[in-house]
Amino acid sequence: MLTEIDFLDVVRLTPLVAIDLIVSDAQGRVLIGHRRNRPARGTWFVPGGRILKDETLDAAFARIADAELGIAKLARSAARFEGVFEHHYTDNFAGEPDVSTHYIVLAYAITSGTTAALGRPDQHSDYLWLTPAELLTRADVHENTKAYFR
Repeated sequence: MLTEIDFLDVVRLTPLVAIDLIVSDAQGRVLIGHRRNRPARGTWFVPGGRILKDETLDAAFARIADAELGIAKLARSAARFEGVFEHHYTDNFAGEPDVSTHYIVLAYAITSGTTAALGRPDQHSDYLWLTPAELLTRADVHENTKAYFR
């Protein structure tokens, strides 16, 4: 595990690699959460998380699905790969001035059979299910989330 100071150096010097989960329900609505953490705190965003050092993509996908959605043992093979995206933020997890955050994001789409138990309140303060058209019109949905639907 990196200390916060060491991780800040990583954020300052390199891009981070992450997985975002584009979760749809049977009506075609997409799950978005109101972010508690930096970067992008206070905006609506799809669930996701960083891939850890020496973690396989399959293990990262399963861990992130559990941590962000509360879905245990979700296999990456059950998702559709949507592509590679770049996310740039002017801030960082620590709020340190003049340190931006750069993510390389692997986006995966999944369809959920239920909406009842999805989401983790420690990650997001609230959740919404919106159609892609609805989320594209909202000013409080982050541009990096909107990019998945343009």
